[in-house]
Parts: sequence; C-alpha cells; structure tokens
Amino acid sequence: MRIVHNGTMTVDQSTAPRTTADFDAGTGTMPSWAELVSEHADSVYRLAYRLSGNQQDAEDLTQDTFMRVFRSLKNYKPGTFEGWLHRITTNLFLDMVRHRSTIRMEALPEDYERFAGDLADPERVFDMNNLDPALEKALDQLAPDFRVAVILCDGLGMSYDDIAQTLGVKMGTVRSRIHRARAQLRGTLERSEGELYFVG
Repeated sequence: MRIVHNGTMTVDQSTAPRTTADFDAGTGTMPSWAELVSEHADSVYRLAYRLSGNQQDAEDLTQDTFMRVFRSLKNYKPGTFEGWLHRITTNLFLDMVRHRSTIRMEALPEDYERFAGDLADPERVFDMNNLDPALEKALDQLAPDFRVAVILCDGLGMSYDDIAQTLGVKMGTVRSRIHRARAQLRGTLERSEGELYFVG
C-alpha cells in the first residue's frame, strides 16, 4: 500500500496505541505497523519535504523510508527510533540527489499567513510545515550536504552530535557544514530584494 501524506490516518482507537518511545524506553512492545506509520508518517513527510522541496519527491521519500523500515524492522534494537527514521530519510535523499543534477522545487501553497520577520536570519524563519519561499530558494542553492545539515539542525532542532551520528561524519564536519550553510543562506537572503517574511 502506498503511503501518501494527507494529514489523516485511520487507526483502531479501541486500545491505547503503543509508541516507539515506549519501546525505546523499555516500557512497552514495538507498535503494530499501523501504529508505527500513524505515529511517524507526518514527521517523516515533513523532513522529506524540507529536504526535497516538493510534494512528489517527499511522497516518494516517505514511501521509500517506510519500505526500508519494513524490511529492517526485525533488526531494530531499542535506541532512538525517530533518529533511525531521520537517518534513513536523509540517506535516501542523498542517494536521490546523487542521481540527479538538480532537485525540483515547487512553490509552497499560497494559503498560509505571513508575518514580518528579521532579514537574513535563517534560524528564525525555519518552520517544518511552512517555509518562506525566499529561504526555500536559498536552501535550493546549497550543496546537498550543507542543505541536509542545516535542515536537521535548524529545522528539526537536532544536536550536532545527533546529526553527526545520522550522517556518519565527525562533529567537526557537521559544525563546518552548518556554519558555511548559514553563511551562504545569510548572503543569499541579504542579496534578495524585498522584505523577508516568516511563518510563526
């Protein structure tokens, strides 16, 4: 069955749903497949959308992520399930980028409110649901490795250590990528004309 982000998921509510957090903490059993998808589909899709920049690729990445999870779930050991999902999604995105010269970008829906914000401050305009088009374009100009690092940090709030583990690189590499990505974003945003808005 194809997993498509639609904001809703039907799950049997007759019993309290099991969560991967409970399983990781040793206080519960691994959730059923339906519970697992219901718990994590939205967050995986949001990350996939922020990385890829368009709905079709985000849906494909979400589908591929859960296919990978389905095949590998029997080997999962309690730890940080969400981090595991982030690592799978990120690696699949990087694999996709390696096979393409560019990543398609689509405009975000027009039906969101915009609020005035400070110019050239990318950390303040990150929002995992709605991203300002100016920042979206600036992110598209980053090298994929820089894009991933800054999205995981400023978009998801992951620590440098967690990002290093997710990407399989040294923490110094993570720091360098994020520093350079932010500098490039600021430079791009400063050069752009007009007022920058962000969704709060």
